Order: sequence, then C-alpha cells, then structure tokens
Amino acid sequence: MHTLLGKAAQGTLEDETLIRLDHISKSYGPSEVLKDVSLEIRKGEFVSVLGPSGSGKSTLFNIITGLVPADKGTLQVNGEIGYMQQKDLLLPWKTVLDNIVLPLDLKGSDKKASRAKADSLIDRVGLRGYEHCYPSQLSGGMKQRASFLRTFLSSGEIMLLDEPFGALDSITKGSMQAWLLEVQEALDVTILFITHDIEEAIFLSDRIYVLSSRPGVVKEEIAVGFGSENKRERLVDPELLRMKEAIKGLL
Repeated sequence: MHTLLGKAAQGTLEDETLIRLDHISKSYGPSEVLKDVSLEIRKGEFVSVLGPSGSGKSTLFNIITGLVPADKGTLQVNGEIGYMQQKDLLLPWKTVLDNIVLPLDLKGSDKKASRAKADSLIDRVGLRGYEHCYPSQLSGGMKQRASFLRTFLSSGEIMLLDEPFGALDSITKGSMQAWLLEVQEALDVTILFITHDIEEAIFLSDRIYVLSSRPGVVKEEIAVGFGSENKRERLVDPELLRMKEAIKGLL
C-alpha cells in the first residue's frame, strides 16, 4: 500500500514526522530486495541509510517517491520530495543553468526569478563560469554538483539524496558535505541520504539506519549524538572512529 499525503492530510501523521515506512518488503521475481523495513524521518533531520551494494537502498528511495510500489507494508509521506539519483540525468542539449532550473520551469515558475535564484547559488557548488556550458563539457563531479543544485532548488521540505557525492574527488567531496550541512541549517530542509561510506554517514547524520546485505533488513538504528552542535567537530573526535568500527561490525 502506498499512501501519499498532501498538505491537507498532515494530521494523519504524528507531529513533525514527514516520512514513515512500516514493514515494507519488495521483491523482483524470485529475488527479495527489502524485507520488513520500518523507518521514519522527522522534520529537520538528516537521516542516512547505510548499507553494502545491493542491499536495496535505491529501491527504498524508489518506493518512497512512488516510482515503484511496495509488495507489503505501508508508506506515508507528508511533504514535497526532491530526489537526486546516482546518475546526473542532465539533458545534453540544455546548458548547465537551464538544466538546473528545469524542474522549476516545468512547474511554471517565473523563469527570470528561477534563474536568478540558481545564479545566486552557482558559486556555492563551484560552477561559476560554467553556467552556459553543456553537460558534455563538464567533468563527472561537476555534473553531480549541477544535479545536486537542481534537486535542492526543486525540492520542498524533503530531499532524497542517493550517494550524491560519490563521483567527487575527496577535497570537493569534503567541501560539498560542509555546504550541505550549511544549507540544511539555513533552510531547515529534511534530508534522507543514501551512502555506503560509513564516515560520511557519521559526519552528516542525526540518525543512521544500517541495512544488511540482500534482502535488506534494518540491522540497527543508530543515533549520532556526539558533536550535534557542530558536526564539523566530529571529524576530529575519537568517537567517530569508535562508532565507525561498531558499524563495520554490523555490515
């Protein structure tokens, strides 16, 4: 059962809960991908889904967005979702700027205002000077940054990010992670994040759901309590290494 709740139906969910999955299962033919998965994301949280390749993380996102139905269980979503998949999905015949604002154009937003908003954030993702280039002229990492900004501009309260920094070099990845925390705090967006990078999950998240190998089941829900006032301090905190080793033991 897939239930998509609009703004008028807010009262059917507990206060502050924007996404709830209860006992979700999904199979493709004889292959069971997800088994009895339950999780919830509350307003303003940064929640990561961490697991090995093939554990059903992307399938979970596809179910949340309604791209594929669950076989069993219930899903409730309260809010507008922006979804960034692993592939950048940029249109090759449109410029970087036109790709970034495409979802806003499709919504009928004012084109001049949309482009001004995108232009105000171009520097923050390192794409200044490339606004009028085409995707074929960009590196893989730059394509991902353009795709990220497109998702950010088109989302409402909820952003689903499927390994958005996987194609970036380590220096750019670190700066983008810090930027993501900045924009989340500034705009109070709710983020559900897929990663297979344990350190990335600990650095960014308020909570982590650890999935097993296929079929994906929730092995543990972990609250990342240390360094919550300033997540950047986590990178030099010995607790990060302790938690990293504990999560490795679950995978």
